[in-house]
Amino acid sequence: MIPYIRDPDAIYLESFATIRAEADLAGLSADMQDVAVRMIHACGMVDIAPHIRATDDVVERIEFALVEKAPILCDAEAVRAAIIRKYLRGNELVVTLNDPQIPALAKELGTTRSAAAVELWRDRLKDAIVVIGNAPTALFHLLELLDAGAAKPAAIIATPVGFVGAEESKAELSLDTHGVPFITLLGRRGGSAIAAAALNAIAKGIAT
Repeated sequence: MIPYIRDPDAIYLESFATIRAEADLAGLSADMQDVAVRMIHACGMVDIAPHIRATDDVVERIEFALVEKAPILCDAEAVRAAIIRKYLRGNELVVTLNDPQIPALAKELGTTRSAAAVELWRDRLKDAIVVIGNAPTALFHLLELLDAGAAKPAAIIATPVGFVGAEESKAELSLDTHGVPFITLLGRRGGSAIAAAALNAIAKGIAT
């Protein structure tokens, strides 16, 4: 067996030092650099750094929403499971994907279950934190709701992944025409772990 680091604190320190040495974080604000480091740590790919986009006030808005115990609306169970609860302030983690009415609602709307699940967020969107890490159709439908006049969440973290719709949905969000602060990762790459890591980084910052 080859020698390996066993001390967890040393592993974290070396990991984050490696990320900061290898990743191009110059285009991000100081508070978003910390978030980006956690996003990179979640996937092991330093080359995503130039593709991270965020509005100037998004970290502050998410911090405020966390303190105010805003609900966190997640598009998938994997997102909810990856959010570290001990960093939260009692914020409710909401996933509607497995609600019994979703299959029929998806059929009625002619869309995916993930998009239909977002339809059930309507009454909880105002000042909530949205975290989308899996389904591009969830992000597309959220943007459709906002365009139609739905209440605005405090912020959106969206890193849906895949080859159909992921790149396009995040590009639409990054146009910044919906009046909602956001964090996203352009292109096909993404995933639940990256989305949750972004929220965890901000929540940890105000929990310590």
